[in-house]
Amino acid sequence: MTNIYKLIIFFLFFMFGCSPNVIEENKVTQKIANLDMNIFSQKGDKLYSIMSPESSYNNIKLKFESKNPIIKIFKGEEAKYNIRSKESTLSNNNKLLKMKGDVKLKIFDEDEDVLYADNFIWNTEETNYLLEGNIRFENLNIILNSSKAIMGSNNIIEFFSPVEYIIKNNRNNKNRYETNSENAYYDLETESVSFKAIDKRVKSIIYF
Repeated sequence: MTNIYKLIIFFLFFMFGCSPNVIEENKVTQKIANLDMNIFSQKGDKLYSIMSPESSYNNIKLKFESKNPIIKIFKGEEAKYNIRSKESTLSNNNKLLKMKGDVKLKIFDEDEDVLYADNFIWNTEETNYLLEGNIRFENLNIILNSSKAIMGSNNIIEFFSPVEYIIKNNRNNKNRYETNSENAYYDLETESVSFKAIDKRVKSIIYF
């Protein structure tokens, strides 16, 4: 049975473009040092990559668990997002990615745009990313705080109520304006933030 498990693990790594250092612990869990794995779509496009100094794979639950992972999400041939956290799990046939603990999401196209959160959840069959707990979006111009946010493929980040919004004053490094609002939407392409009330009677947009 030991040989069968070894074949299954190495076949799995070969399919996903992984170059691991596998240390067998038991028949259920395989420890992996210096995980470097690429996940591809059925069409052969690279979806995302995972690097971790310490990981394990559960043969029964078919789940990867990684410490201090660095995950890159690709759009075409180039990486779109770089995400770090204290730990992550990859399950459901590599379709459900969860990251937790000091999550930091860096947007490559925007040098100063960074999202912080407690948790990051992505169903790889969908194009939206869910962030939960102590959300903080920050760039050179603004800070947006909330407890939940969704980033979509349309380059718009939706922050759910209540939202704390701060405009920076870069001249003296002090905050110039601060307000609380209902849902806020930040457009990464136009670098604008909009606010919409639940009753839809109030709407405002600020450009930078």
